[in-house]
Amino acid sequence: MTAREALLDPTGMDERAADGTLAPRPVTLRGLRVGLLDNTKANATTLLKNIGEEMTRQFGVAETRLYTKDYFGTPVKDELLKQIADECDVVVTAVGDCGSCSAATVADGVLFERAGVPTVSICSDSFMMSGAAMAQVQGFPGFDFLTVQHPVASLDADQLRDRARAAMPDIARILGVED
Repeated sequence: MTAREALLDPTGMDERAADGTLAPRPVTLRGLRVGLLDNTKANATTLLKNIGEEMTRQFGVAETRLYTKDYFGTPVKDELLKQIADECDVVVTAVGDCGSCSAATVADGVLFERAGVPTVSICSDSFMMSGAAMAQVQGFPGFDFLTVQHPVASLDADQLRDRARAAMPDIARILGVED
């Protein structure tokens, strides 16, 4: 008799994929801990650090913590998801600037929202459809994520700082704050 192998659903669907409810939104970001989830794509770290600096300057966040995924093309592993959810009040995850990493970045945002952590997922505008498709596949078709102008990988430090500053109004909107 041959052994049966477990099949994985390549769409990323699992038992968590039925909930399209956002995590409760903070009234303010002042004093909160912000998790910055780097997906290892070029310039993700720098973009996220700039976003963290801007969130501290504009909204008075207490602390930013940078985390790094193992691989850009897959959703965050459960162990890292739990760690970030335990240590942070809100999360910003980036950067989706290709098809698979955009889908995974949006999937990460959905997973954090389902874990009760308000999240902003950031993709470049050229891959908005990939992100939207993943939100649909995850059972969260209305998941609101942020797009920044493509490309991100080839930008210099000043351009990344400009992208971070330009993203602040949408970050505040998605998180539901008006600080």
